[in-house]
Amino acid sequence: MAFTVIWYGKQGIFEKTPFDAEKAARDHVLATFPARKQNDGIVAVEVRKDDGTVVFSRAGGS
Repeated sequence: MAFTVIWYGKQGIFEKTPFDAEKAARDHVLATFPARKQNDGIVAVEVRKDDGTVVFSRAGGS
């Protein structure tokens, strides 16, 4: 099953990154969210299955 990490900025979707496994996607989010929040202005991130179901999310707007 495929998963997509969707990064959100204040203007909407900032970037989408595909992953083959949920654990890899979640680990990527947890490792990079603080830096992306500070450097790119990311306000939220989601991990979605290929059918669109959200399996993980994190938010932390300024």
